[in-house]
Amino acid sequence: MNLKEAFFSLVDYFSPKIIGEVNDQYIKVVKIKGQDVPWHNHENEDELFYVVKGTLLMEIENQPDLILKKDDLFVVKKGTNHRVSSTAECLIMLIESKTTEHTGKVKSAITKSIEEQIH
Repeated sequence: MNLKEAFFSLVDYFSPKIIGEVNDQYIKVVKIKGQDVPWHNHENEDELFYVVKGTLLMEIENQPDLILKKDDLFVVKKGTNHRVSSTAECLIMLIESKTTEHTGKVKSAITKSIEEQIH
């Protein structure tokens, strides 16, 4: 599989797609642009972000904001309230436990179920 080609299949922003599995982890690709991700956390799962293209603003509650650029990697620890945004298109690879809900327990217009992420 070619990671860059996986991004070509993405149509909508904030709509992760599962492209593979490793043990109990999903490998996902997503493109974002704007500020549509709500504050949320994942009670029991860490979440890995790898920026493939663009610049990602990572906001962590009660911490300074982080600016992640191409080839930067960041792990959000379980239970950490966070949200992401990008002023221009940003391509991200995610590695998440199969139990990780897209926007945690917070439901919003962008929230996708695992079934929606597979197709």
